[in-house]
Amino acid sequence: MKASAVWPGQSYPLGANWDGEGVNFALFSEHAEKVELCLFDNRGRRERERIVLPERTDQVWHCYLPEARPGLLYGYRVYGPYAPEQGHRFNPNKLLLDPYARSIQGTLVWSDARFGYRIGAKKGDLSFDRRDDAAGMPKCKVIETAFTWGDDRRPNTPWHDTIIYEMHVKGFTNHHPEIPQVLRGTYAGLASAPAIEHLKRLGVTAMELMPVHTFVDDRYLVDQGLRNYWGYNSIGFFAPDARYSGSGKAAEFKTMVRALHSAGIEVILDVVYNHTAEGNHLGPTLSFRGIDNTAYYRLVGDDPRYYMDYTGCGNTLNMMHPRVLQLIMDSLRYWVLEMHVDGFRFDLASALARELLEVDRLSAFFEIIHQDPVLSQVKLIAEPWDLGEGGYQVGNFPIGWTEWNGKYRDTVRAYWKGEGGRIGELAYRLTGSSDLYQKDGRAPYASINFVTAHDGFTLQDLVSYNHKHNEANKEDDRDGTDDNISWNCGIEGPTDDPDVLSLRARQQRNFLATLLLSQGVPMLLAGDEMGRTQQGNNNTYCQDNELSWIDWQLEPEDRQLVAFVRRVTRLRKEHPVFRRRRFFTGETVEEIGAKDLGWLNPDGQEMTHTHWEHEHARCLGMLVHGEAAALTEPDDSFLLLLNAHHEEIPFTLPFEHTRWRVELDTSQADGATSSAVYQAQQQYPLQGRTLVLLREI
Repeated sequence: MKASAVWPGQSYPLGANWDGEGVNFALFSEHAEKVELCLFDNRGRRERERIVLPERTDQVWHCYLPEARPGLLYGYRVYGPYAPEQGHRFNPNKLLLDPYARSIQGTLVWSDARFGYRIGAKKGDLSFDRRDDAAGMPKCKVIETAFTWGDDRRPNTPWHDTIIYEMHVKGFTNHHPEIPQVLRGTYAGLASAPAIEHLKRLGVTAMELMPVHTFVDDRYLVDQGLRNYWGYNSIGFFAPDARYSGSGKAAEFKTMVRALHSAGIEVILDVVYNHTAEGNHLGPTLSFRGIDNTAYYRLVGDDPRYYMDYTGCGNTLNMMHPRVLQLIMDSLRYWVLEMHVDGFRFDLASALARELLEVDRLSAFFEIIHQDPVLSQVKLIAEPWDLGEGGYQVGNFPIGWTEWNGKYRDTVRAYWKGEGGRIGELAYRLTGSSDLYQKDGRAPYASINFVTAHDGFTLQDLVSYNHKHNEANKEDDRDGTDDNISWNCGIEGPTDDPDVLSLRARQQRNFLATLLLSQGVPMLLAGDEMGRTQQGNNNTYCQDNELSWIDWQLEPEDRQLVAFVRRVTRLRKEHPVFRRRRFFTGETVEEIGAKDLGWLNPDGQEMTHTHWEHEHARCLGMLVHGEAAALTEPDDSFLLLLNAHHEEIPFTLPFEHTRWRVELDTSQADGATSSAVYQAQQQYPLQGRTLVLLREI
């Protein structure tokens, strides 16, 4: 390309945009003094031309290259003051990634040249580093955005009908024997028939993908032969990570979404907008830091060499700057409008709500999303905490948002572990957590219920380990939480003891049945339905290997567990009383002459204040009157019995309902039951550590 083929271009849209004739380049930097666009050969190894961006409009540097085409590799060099004590980190020796790049090619090669300051200087010295680092940097790639979507339509599954499956692209597909080898570990693998068929059989309506924005493997992990497997280390908020692309094309992600939509499955992305991969003040200069450090990051007010860190990852994006807000909003809209995703789960969402120091639920971020005609209509899930003071905000997010309900996880774990005095809070969690969400006008589906997630024990490990075993992470087992609320059923880790194995299997069924029969939106962790273990590691963020990948070679007990999950999801889907759009009232419905919900003690009597306060209580009955509880269509009445005590408890069936048949019994390996019919006032032999669901006939 001739250097003279440069036109002024436009300041909007940001990024590199192909219009069918040429490419417009636009980069925001408030404090830059000069910006160079660097063009590379097809392999990204040789920098063949530098072009000074000739125009600056409203702090956006821009140009138009009429001869540029999709496939062009590029990066930026940004000139300005290097004054860390003032917060400025400009260094034109460092090639920078475009924050709006739609595709990023190549792998970051770690070396001391990645850093804007001179590694090896005395402690506290951030001396300017003059080494050119372009050779080891990934390159941005101009893409063709045209794609044949055909008649693709978002499933738009109502929240109350949603069942979420949290999964990792590679972890789910990499060992699947029916997925072609060339597709394993890729977006195309997720779009394959075997992957989709498994999700459909489970009854899943939405997959929540762990981060697929382009991310970086931390240097300290690479030095130890490890990788950032989870991906919570983003550097490109518009670019699908190429490590999951078999074709090397951004369109592969679109093909995956189209295939999943055809199967009625929504795609929710786990997104990390709270921090970036550039880390703290000693981190590398890869993009934002070198483009305009003071604009993109929250800096310490009286010493801007340092970063405010509400994330535990070294930095926090500056949500108070309008251009940072624009970046995030543009990214979200891009994934909805261009990539057709159906929603987002926001990692450490409390950090996004910090206007000054405190979490502000009416921050600009939430106001903008609430008013946005595109984003306000997709599924929005908050991880309602960060690591800063006051960051635990479960129940405090605005209308229109759902939340990972950490209180649900902790309560259900503690109850089935056998802790007494939990039945009062358990009742709230079973019925959608009205204590957290009703006061603000939200519905039960504001609660994303989960027992396990990527961060922590798998379900198999939750019932097999009392303590974490994270030695493989090479941090002397210091990483990961010690507060697992787990119980190993008598033996730590693997065992051949048949009684322990039987109890562990029952406990897994208890957790899964509780999750899938609770009001709210259930979220399954991938592999929990087949007994996946991480050998007691509760923090596999750096384990890109068999420890994290799903093993699809199933034993008979694993297949039984899969069948059990399918049985319970089918029950949930067939009966609207398990997926209500409004909270129970506990009051008599006059037209029916019955309460929509009742709570029973083992004598078959309605719970009293004394019963709720009993510190040793571990048994509870939840009676849902089908006709009184139904909102849009009549349903059967159900009695859910839960016994976390180790001994059998005879439970007297309520007198106002005449005949009952067992629909589910976790004391049985597949949850199946006999055809026996039980009469009112008859005692049901509720086994120890068992959940039973009875239906009135």
